[in-house]
Amino acid sequence: MTPSQHLKLGLIALVATLVVDQAFKVFMLQVVQITPGQVITVLPVLDLVMAWNYGVSFGMFQQDGMAGQWALVAFKVAAVVLIAWWLWRAETGMTALGLGLIAGGAIGNGLDRVLYGGVADFFAFHITTASWQFQWYVFNLADVGIVAGVALLLYESLLGKRPDASKSA
Repeated sequence: MTPSQHLKLGLIALVATLVVDQAFKVFMLQVVQITPGQVITVLPVLDLVMAWNYGVSFGMFQQDGMAGQWALVAFKVAAVVLIAWWLWRAETGMTALGLGLIAGGAIGNGLDRVLYGGVADFFAFHITTASWQFQWYVFNLADVGIVAGVALLLYESLLGKRPDASKSA
């Protein structure tokens, strides 16, 4: 793959992540009209719920006020600019794909903050037995893109092949 093909792959991943995330959020909020506290059981281990996240990952640093929300938006914009710069310089398709997924997810969650004042989360995984219960944080498809992108970057940095420097000289 050429650098321009890497960039194209990353941009396709960014747009696809953003579109799928925002389309699902519009569907849940406008068509299903899910409300906070409402639970829609999809599988014995998966529910759709409505949770607004006014903080960052895993609900940390909750920001109820407008100034805090705009500070988080500014942080996301700065992060996306850095990721875009990295994507522009990506040397492998896997790096470009991972960065595109991360950027698409970050833009999707940032757009939520601008449109709604917080991030709309819907997916709740849980396991319940007679003596034990586990529930993961509520998340959305943008978060899935971010986690998948980070996983690709980690995989590549730990196990992936490096571009041959002698070929690029």
